[in-house]
Amino acid sequence: MSDQPVDYHPMWDELGLDLPNHDALLQAVGQLFGDAYLTQENRPKGMDYLNFVMSEVHGLRIKELDDFRKSGGKVFGTFCLYVPEEIIRAAGGWCVGLCAGAEFAYDEVEQIMPRNTCALIKSFMGFKLGKVCPYIQSADLVIGETTCDGKKKAYELLGEIHNTWVMELPQMKREQDVALWKAEVRELLKKAEELTGNTVTVESLRAAIKEVNDKRRALQRIAAACTADPAPISGKDRLLATQVAFYDDVPRFTQMMNALADELDQRVAAGEGVAPKGAKRILVTGTPMALPNWKVHDIIEKAGAVVVGEEMCTGSRYYQELVPEDGTTLDEMIDAIAEKYLDINCACFTPNKGRIDDVIRMAKDLGADGVIDLSLQFCGLYEMESHGIETAVREAGLPVLKVTTDYSMEDVGQLSTRVEAFLEML
Repeated sequence: MSDQPVDYHPMWDELGLDLPNHDALLQAVGQLFGDAYLTQENRPKGMDYLNFVMSEVHGLRIKELDDFRKSGGKVFGTFCLYVPEEIIRAAGGWCVGLCAGAEFAYDEVEQIMPRNTCALIKSFMGFKLGKVCPYIQSADLVIGETTCDGKKKAYELLGEIHNTWVMELPQMKREQDVALWKAEVRELLKKAEELTGNTVTVESLRAAIKEVNDKRRALQRIAAACTADPAPISGKDRLLATQVAFYDDVPRFTQMMNALADELDQRVAAGEGVAPKGAKRILVTGTPMALPNWKVHDIIEKAGAVVVGEEMCTGSRYYQELVPEDGTTLDEMIDAIAEKYLDINCACFTPNKGRIDDVIRMAKDLGADGVIDLSLQFCGLYEMESHGIETAVREAGLPVLKVTTDYSMEDVGQLSTRVEAFLEML
């Protein structure tokens, strides 16, 4: 972690980025990060690692990907946690999340897709069309998934300008759906072997399962610490850890997050928190918050509350379940991976009672005083599920606030007023 600045512009230029626009993006993200994160008081010292990661998010990590590719390695880019990282790592590839979470090049995006497309889709297409995402430029293959109609059709457009392959995710969880998904995971394994030139073995897949599970275990430890009052870490910092988990080197990230979890255990034992004991505790549920989308967490915590959990893909859905590690054959391990991933409760499934159960369980386990149900504008899946979530949360005796937003900062004032009124009601 050298303090000496490195000029990454030659590397970015080689990747085909629009350098002036990319510089402007990094400046804006740096400002957002500073305002949301570096103004916090009494942060755990272990967050210094994630501060460093953010300072090098398009630098050192991209250099690692670039070196890996130049040594013959293959990089797989993904937008969704339904793509099994274990399969890619077992084939010798690296898996990274791709850029979304901010508005960019929407004028270009709206020339090829409707304006009323959800913010996540418009964002990832904007980052690609605007040539400002070094992760997608580093990806030898982008793996999409049919989690919604918008993404499904967007991947067709993306496939015209980038090497893209799409997994068919069933929308129900019947026996035939499980069989379909197991077949899709096996197709992914073949695709990974084809691209990397490596053969997945029992040993390589077992090691990959353990490695990715260890990452999840570290995040589970961080999440578990937030059952304490006062909470030893802010919701923003915990969210950042999960966001970075999609990008960072797996063994290094796991090591640093376990060190952070050790520190959080010490803070809990000492009664040390980031907010006063008795501060209002909020569970956030809904659409994923792709980096650098920290807006809602920032609003909640600057209003004096603490976000103690996220029932979302950049939260508990990412790490709450492990892949069984007792498989002895490739078929057993592949089936276990497929079953674990299909058990994730995304709003694309019908019925989706499992998500409602998760929200109520997490709210009770974390001692939440209220729930905020977040949907991205024009995300039909989560907007449609809001009624069921609201009804179940109220029946469980908890207040709930429904929030629909996008990646702009134009509604910050309005959202702040609504959140503050909600917290006062609690």
